[in-house]
Amino acid sequence: MRNQQTIQGIISVIAVICLAAGWFNIFSPDVSNLLSKRVFYIIIGISFVLQAPFLSNKNFIYPMYAAAGLCIIGAFLPLDSRLAGMKTLGLLGGIILSFSNRQRQA
Repeated sequence: MRNQQTIQGIISVIAVICLAAGWFNIFSPDVSNLLSKRVFYIIIGISFVLQAPFLSNKNFIYPMYAAAGLCIIGAFLPLDSRLAGMKTLGLLGGIILSFSNRQRQA
């Protein structure tokens, strides 16, 4: 469990770096777009795949895999495609599932 949290933390930092690189145009516009509009979603999808088996609510496992799939598949679609928004839907779904899975503290 501890190792999984470390891996999740590293993946999250990499994802934030990709997103920041795109927002702040650290690299050329092509590289910045690639990092923030494709690589970011692929990394988040991988994070959701790694997180899914450890969800305490077993009803959330397959929806988390679906959210990961939407992120990853959406990242490979053309940016101007009407279906490209599925990656954002996957991201939001995965975040909601992650927060819904948290243990409530009494």
